[in-house]
Amino acid sequence: MKIALAQLNYHIGNFDSNNGQIIQNIEIAKKQGAELIVFSELAVCGYYPNDLLERREFIDRCVESVHKIASHCLGIAALVGGPSINNSPNGKMLFNSAYFLKEGKIDSIYNKTLLPTYDVFDEYRHFEPNRTFNLIELNGLKLAVTICEDLWYNQPVFSAFGRENLYSLCPVEEYSKLHPDLIINLSASPFSYNQEKLRKEILLDNARKHNVPIIYVNQIGAQTELIFDGGSLFVDNKGSIINELAYFSPDFLVIDTENPTHEQKMQAESKTIEKIFNALVLGIGDYFRKTGFKTATLGLSGGIDSAVTLVLAERALGKANIHVLLMPSKFSSDHSIDDAVKLAENLGVKYDIIKIHPVVEAFEDTLKPVFKDLAHDLTEENIQARIRGTLLMGLSNKFGHILLNTSNKSESAVGYGTLYGDMNGGLSVLGDVYKSDVFELARFINKDSEVIPLNTILKPPSAELRPDQKDSDSLPDYAVLDKILFDYIELAKSPAEIVASGFDEATVHKTVLMVNRNEYKRFQTPPILRVSSKAFGFGRKMPIVAKYAL
Repeated sequence: MKIALAQLNYHIGNFDSNNGQIIQNIEIAKKQGAELIVFSELAVCGYYPNDLLERREFIDRCVESVHKIASHCLGIAALVGGPSINNSPNGKMLFNSAYFLKEGKIDSIYNKTLLPTYDVFDEYRHFEPNRTFNLIELNGLKLAVTICEDLWYNQPVFSAFGRENLYSLCPVEEYSKLHPDLIINLSASPFSYNQEKLRKEILLDNARKHNVPIIYVNQIGAQTELIFDGGSLFVDNKGSIINELAYFSPDFLVIDTENPTHEQKMQAESKTIEKIFNALVLGIGDYFRKTGFKTATLGLSGGIDSAVTLVLAERALGKANIHVLLMPSKFSSDHSIDDAVKLAENLGVKYDIIKIHPVVEAFEDTLKPVFKDLAHDLTEENIQARIRGTLLMGLSNKFGHILLNTSNKSESAVGYGTLYGDMNGGLSVLGDVYKSDVFELARFINKDSEVIPLNTILKPPSAELRPDQKDSDSLPDYAVLDKILFDYIELAKSPAEIVASGFDEATVHKTVLMVNRNEYKRFQTPPILRVSSKAFGFGRKMPIVAKYAL
């Protein structure tokens, strides 16, 4: 059978765009002789619509879209993801479904069994799980349809709890009892820098274990925090990848299950830092395209975080759509200003320089009757950051720019940032990238030529809010800090476990205390582009007022 894999970029709630893409690809597949075309999970509405699923008019538009798409399925069948209504009096109102479209109408519907409720996922909030398993019979082949779930079912996070205690039904296990000729998986599998390897291992293991080929169709694009990287696959029954679609871009391929190695297509393996770079560029670009904004601003300090953010934004939006401010104070070094100017000129980005010292003095004079003779401390440093944040928001308001936040994950984790100052922004670009990886991104950007001035990469990190300030005055060395943070945040290790692995006890306890105490700050940060397995935001829900025992 000839089957088309359509890997597309959907937009939540943009039914005209989503329908148009789907129908266009159906017509392309017809011309290439495909008998079936497969789209990804919740393709008609975009993944994940959250509480839009509680609005009847939204569900009506989804169902109308499916019927419209079905009318184009003449001479070809299609599998399209979308919500469907649960007509049973029991359970939730909806299923997360794959519609099988044939001969101009909905032929049958297949529902998702395992509804993820971990990290960024909350599908059980809206959907009823499937409990029945049936095959599609099409042109002599028996097809089993699953919806992303087996990737979730195999997540290591659940091994400690025992999957058998969570769900009794594993779709691939159930379908294997019916002896399908092929398993088709409609997916919405978000990017994280280690996810590609994990998903491949799971798909290949399932193909080998059940001696059945698997088609896996993912989507690409970003929906605010979530970034989808594509990489759709056709795996044979021996667990070998026969075809692999592109990463971070739409793709389309017709495969022949009777001659699977014909025109075999594979993707070159990218390094982790390149994947993160591509994901962030896609995330920025889609955030602007899907919100309707076109232009961006940020504060360019001469430091590495703002430098990397600017390059990413320039790649995503183009130099003509970016306007940055350089806002030196009396503590800013000459080389920081020079580095910022050089970077802006290297990229051809518009910049203005506004010296903030007169504004700082005005603030301090205004507050003097209240502060009296109290010594300068963190308060005055925060005032500088908030003045910069206010100036950037002024530029944002006046010209309709989105302010890009430049804080990295290390700083966000320990609260090394100023609310309503350098934590301002409509989108956090590096909020899921540790400082060590920000340096790696800078080196990757400079791999062919010096885009970011070398001095920006080599000089010790500093907020430059007081004389001779360095990040290391307040924080452990980033090489140590980031490893502790990774163990505590991504791996959920206890402080005792982290100490036992070889880290200094006092450093671990100080770090963990900073993480826990600054939950209230992170609660007020802009949306963060997710590139790891545990990002701040929707994927890490911690109480602000909790008391932690160390």
